[in-house]
Amino acid sequence: MFQYNPLLCWPSAEDLPDSDDTPVDNQLQHLIPGLLELILAMVWAERRDWFFGVDMGIYYHPEIPAIVPDGFLSIGVERVIDEGLRLSYVLWEEQKVPILALEVVSQQRRGEYTEKKKLYAEMGVLYYVIYNPFRRRKAVLEVYRLVNSEYVLLAGNPLWMPEIGLGIGTDRGTYQGITREWLYWYNQAGERLLTPEERVSEAEQIAQVERQRAETERQRAERLVERLRTLGIDPESLD
Repeated sequence: MFQYNPLLCWPSAEDLPDSDDTPVDNQLQHLIPGLLELILAMVWAERRDWFFGVDMGIYYHPEIPAIVPDGFLSIGVERVIDEGLRLSYVLWEEQKVPILALEVVSQQRRGEYTEKKKLYAEMGVLYYVIYNPFRRRKAVLEVYRLVNSEYVLLAGNPLWMPEIGLGIGTDRGTYQGITREWLYWYNQAGERLLTPEERVSEAEQIAQVERQRAETERQRAERLVERLRTLGIDPESLD
């Protein structure tokens, strides 16, 4: 568990490197956490007490390089510090360990099941999520919860996380024009939360239905007027 000593003069985010210049191994490692961040920004638009980092370093000791999850969620921190935004996530400044860390596995392993898993446990990250799209015989999604300083694999997809107030799971969908399996947030009823694109599409469909309904009513009214006229009744006299 991370421990902070306020008597030590540790460097600030401005003093620390904000990148290790290590590129992601594949596009999914950027797109999947980016999608989760977009959905959160919509469903938690009124909340200012959370931060979701994508490919951002977490500093847990001033003399050790940052660990860089593909994505992480922290609750109980300022969402926006200032106009410059965060350069990195520095534990002795934030005073909050992320509640969730996400790793998207590529064909080249980066310690997701070993070193990183151990380090997240030592930091006290409550939920550790591993998504491995290359698996064929085992579950592609693994969600671990920290219990007595050890990660315990949880069952379920989607899986509800009460401390966060959201569930996480996989589903097939379309994001940025790409149709495949993605990671999504879920509500407690197990319903998947819509993406920004899906919300726009849903709104357009509702608007289209309303336009069709209005057009049907207009045509019905015109037919009624014509029917009255064939009966020798002036429709305007009925007002």
